[in-house]
Amino acid sequence: MLTSSLRSGITAASLGVVLVAAPVMAETEQDPWEGFNRSIYSFNETVDRYALKPLAQGYRYVTPDVAEKGVSNFFDNIADVGNLFNNLLQFKFEAAGKTFARLTFNSTFGLAGLIDVATPMGIEAHEEDFGQTLGYWGVGSGPYLMLPLLGPSTVRDGLAKPVDWMVDPVGDVDHVPTRNTLYGLRLVDTRSRLLKAEQIISGDKYAFIRDAYLQRREYQINDGAVKVKYDSDF
Repeated sequence: MLTSSLRSGITAASLGVVLVAAPVMAETEQDPWEGFNRSIYSFNETVDRYALKPLAQGYRYVTPDVAEKGVSNFFDNIADVGNLFNNLLQFKFEAAGKTFARLTFNSTFGLAGLIDVATPMGIEAHEEDFGQTLGYWGVGSGPYLMLPLLGPSTVRDGLAKPVDWMVDPVGDVDHVPTRNTLYGLRLVDTRSRLLKAEQIISGDKYAFIRDAYLQRREYQINDGAVKVKYDSDF
């Protein structure tokens, strides 16, 4: 569950999208619980500094690039199960068809997803989660919310997470040690993907991550059809 939510949080690719524009400071009504959120953020940062980040750095150091890429591809392929589910809920049938094709090709010709054969074939990914589905159908995001260990979220996205966990294939693995190993490996893989992206974070790190997350979610829910806002100093 931890890795699934982290994955729905800021990924390296999605962070690159929001950084095309300068970070937009959230208005007061977007973050009315800032004091509480900052305390949770500080706790998360401590856990990351002394546990997650060193683990991810060690993983990247000892793992050959080809193996690391294979692990990332494997978990991306698993995530397409949830992507398919949410594309269908949003009646995005073309995207659902492409996602199903990605699952089919990558799970078979791609050796259980270790090799991404779909992208070179022109079958692009369409990432969707249940928070996006709720937003697509008009459910407001509610205030920004920093969750312990799970990272940046909103009230809507936080309430949607149990549905994402329910459709996560890793949770269906009956063998408990195997399931926990997959959770742990996905956590390390997710954190390792952020090592380069975090280098461009500047200023108030809490505010930067908050604004990046909120802008990214708006971008995702509206399929990129959003107006870009800039602060007065940009």
